[in-house]
Amino acid sequence: MSAATPPFRDPQLPFAKRVDDLMSRLTLDEKTAFLHQFAPAVERLGIAPFRTGQEALHGVAWMGPATVFPQAVGLGATWNEELVRRVGEAVSKEARAMRARDDRVGLNVWSPTVNLLRHPLWGRNEEGYSEDPRLTSAVATAYTRGLRGDHPAYWRTAPVLKHWLAHNNETDRDTSSSSVRPRVLHEYDLRAFRDTVEAGAVAGVMPAYNLVNGRPNHLSPHLGRHLRTWTQEDLLVCSDAGAPSNLVDSEHYFDTHEEATAAALRAGVDSFTDHGTDSSKIVARVRGALDAGLLTEADVDAAVRRQLSVRFRLGEFDPEHDPYAGAADTGADFDTPEHRALAREAAEQAVVLLKNDGVLPMAPETRVAVVGLLADECKLDWYSGTLIHRSTPLEGLYERFGADRVSFAEGVDRVRLRTADGRFLHVLPADDASAEAPGTEGALDPALLAGRTDLPPLTTDAVGTELALIDWGEGVLTLRAPDGRYLSVAEDGFVRASADQPGGWVVQETFRLEPHDDGHLLRHTGTGRPVQVAADGVKVAAPDAAAGAAAGGAGSADAEVFELVVVERGEDAVTRVAAGADVVVVVAGNDPHINGRETEDRTTLRLPAQQERLLRAARAANPATVLALVSAYPYAVGVETLPAVLWTAHGGQAAGTALARILAGDVSPAGRLPQTWYADDADLPDLLDYDVIGGRQTYLYFEGTPLFPFGHGLSYASFGYGDLTAQVRDGAVAVSFTVTNTGKVSADEVAQLYVRAEAPSVPRPRRELLAHHRLTLAPGASDRVSFEVPLSALAFWDVAHDRWRLEPGPYALLVGASSEDVRLSTTVTIDGEPAVPRPVGARGVQAVDFDEQSGTEIVDRTKAAGDAVTAVSGRTGELLYRDCDFGAGVTGVTVSVAGAGSVEVALDGGPAVAVLSPDAPTAGPYDYVELESAFAAEGVHDLRVTLRGALRLAHVGFSG
Repeated sequence: MSAATPPFRDPQLPFAKRVDDLMSRLTLDEKTAFLHQFAPAVERLGIAPFRTGQEALHGVAWMGPATVFPQAVGLGATWNEELVRRVGEAVSKEARAMRARDDRVGLNVWSPTVNLLRHPLWGRNEEGYSEDPRLTSAVATAYTRGLRGDHPAYWRTAPVLKHWLAHNNETDRDTSSSSVRPRVLHEYDLRAFRDTVEAGAVAGVMPAYNLVNGRPNHLSPHLGRHLRTWTQEDLLVCSDAGAPSNLVDSEHYFDTHEEATAAALRAGVDSFTDHGTDSSKIVARVRGALDAGLLTEADVDAAVRRQLSVRFRLGEFDPEHDPYAGAADTGADFDTPEHRALAREAAEQAVVLLKNDGVLPMAPETRVAVVGLLADECKLDWYSGTLIHRSTPLEGLYERFGADRVSFAEGVDRVRLRTADGRFLHVLPADDASAEAPGTEGALDPALLAGRTDLPPLTTDAVGTELALIDWGEGVLTLRAPDGRYLSVAEDGFVRASADQPGGWVVQETFRLEPHDDGHLLRHTGTGRPVQVAADGVKVAAPDAAAGAAAGGAGSADAEVFELVVVERGEDAVTRVAAGADVVVVVAGNDPHINGRETEDRTTLRLPAQQERLLRAARAANPATVLALVSAYPYAVGVETLPAVLWTAHGGQAAGTALARILAGDVSPAGRLPQTWYADDADLPDLLDYDVIGGRQTYLYFEGTPLFPFGHGLSYASFGYGDLTAQVRDGAVAVSFTVTNTGKVSADEVAQLYVRAEAPSVPRPRRELLAHHRLTLAPGASDRVSFEVPLSALAFWDVAHDRWRLEPGPYALLVGASSEDVRLSTTVTIDGEPAVPRPVGARGVQAVDFDEQSGTEIVDRTKAAGDAVTAVSGRTGELLYRDCDFGAGVTGVTVSVAGAGSVEVALDGGPAVAVLSPDAPTAGPYDYVELESAFAAEGVHDLRVTLRGALRLAHVGFSG
């Protein structure tokens, strides 16, 4: 190394020393500029620009052609960590290879999503792995290990986990607050992140848009209190897009952006994703905060140091030593035969057989009718790459059974739209060059999906064009021309047949038919405006006319009233092909861009009404009807009369081939449900109820009968379980049992181990996944499955003492094929730590550490840290603290409160012993006052606190 070479360029030095040296050479202005997502180059030091963020949830996204693997929820359904690790490895290799050709491709990848699938109506259900924190962390750990690579120093890519923390709703996602009690925080939401971070392949996290306990996640005190204590590595915290501005603009948490930026930086945010590529606003806010004394240079240094740590690990400063740089330059790891085979393997392993009365697998000579809205579709989602290869269920069945044995009916209504003057909407033909989507087949090209302007707009004529009307439910539909082009609206407002699929951040291909006079208005959902027929073509009405039409006023004259002429009902086409088949396969589900996606939650578990009608028509025409659900989330469907039901997430480029091979029995299905499938909407909690314990949510606590339970999945083989042994030794529970394939085909089984505390002192899960193993067995073969689970996995968060506690007593160990299909069980007795009463006489009680509550929510004690509790909407709420030890006796009670209202304190269900209320409302929600009252108690009692009005309670103390 030359004496003139600075130490930060010396690969023989530890990364930490090299970061120190580089930090010492950067000016404050240069360091400040690094805080934006698009960090500029520092030419005087030879430092290249750097961008945090590259989407890679199930393949490299948004950067053109790439291998597209199954959606994350489908990868979760494989219950196969080694498979998922290989998928992550393939994705990271493609990221490196793509970057060699395009420096816009980033190596700081924003994936995986480890938010728990607590609520199946969450629009982003497709992005998570499971409702269970242990399964989620196991799959996420495998994916991050694949993304990271196995070199001890250099990383192939640097994964960032999304979205910190307790984020499970799109409705009001940037202003809603998740009320998360301490037990749920530690036992549920933090657990998925913690286990993955502790495994050592995570470069950072991304905070979510929502607030937790009244405080925006971008100010989360848990970033420092918990996250950064789980690893010795520097973790990079990248903001979500636009979230820093939300702190002022939508959340109104601060008055100025300088305050907000400073608070986020001090809380631990290191990279600000805001205002796209324009870094000037963030840089100006940081400089303003520095000038105002809200930040110090040390605050900036801490963030920049963590950024540089990631950049060094990615080999940016050591291209000659980076083991991944040379391979990427060849492009050899891009769209390889191995990756194509892996995409098919992952798609096959993700298929879950929910029910089978013997109709599956289908024999080679079977005549198959494949019907449904998704029968000839290979759908992509917002985080998909551009397809290089694709297969639909129809194509897969053609390939497997032969085109002469497969018939098809999409099952959509074929319609014409007649105008008031008797003419019809007409789609002008497009030549091949202009009609073809840019890029490759199925491209998610933003310009295409937003509505192209290089094609002629729709017009009208005497005959018109027969359109496929595809009803996705909840009143949302798409319209498709005979050549496959979807009607779309461009920025100029004209309606064209210009998209190969619905998609984009704002979907421009969806419409609604609204009854109006003797016909219908056709309202474009993207703009909210009705369609009108003008001399220069079909377009959406101007904004003022749209408002009038919506109100039924004068503007209605500008909106066309269409008569819907049905040429063929979808049910009739389904009936026709179903009647002549041996087996009917109805492919139903969702389009990932419609009625459930980022920015939009679902409203029901039910299948869209049109798809239910198609299913009924198929079943009426042919009892041998198989339902294949291809969806990003669970459905509640009537399966009683169906002989077979399967589910798979949208399976990427190999989805159709994989499904066909499962249906034909080439592969025995072995996917398992990663979340509960509820039977009815009535089984669901409120979308914003994050208390999985009190709300009895997920398989952990749900006491009803699910449609299909967590972990469920059938096989073409059968499996026997036996010879269970369990022993407590060396701080762990060792469990072993034998699994035997008692069937006639080679198949995979997913053996699952659950635990249940038999005599808990607090509410504990009905059963909780401890471990699982996917294994392959030939007919008649057996294998011994062994797990060693640390006793710490059986602990719970003891709110009485603010720490984990392993409770002594009996624990049932349950072994089987799902959370409800238990084949073997035994009980072990654990010597844990007995419960002791809360020492409230000595230290009082934090309001948030309740055992039970009703009518309350948790809010922020201050803008920086701490929790308080208040009654929901300023009404009345109750808090219960069990087994409170007042010692030899207390004579007074003190409450720390802010706001207006009253606090009532009672013992053991008796009447209020003390009522405390401020003389006047405090100046603000964070201006706490201490109120005192006489209060007599000794020994151990339950303490009940009632909150009335808009009062925040932070702490209850006792004296005397």
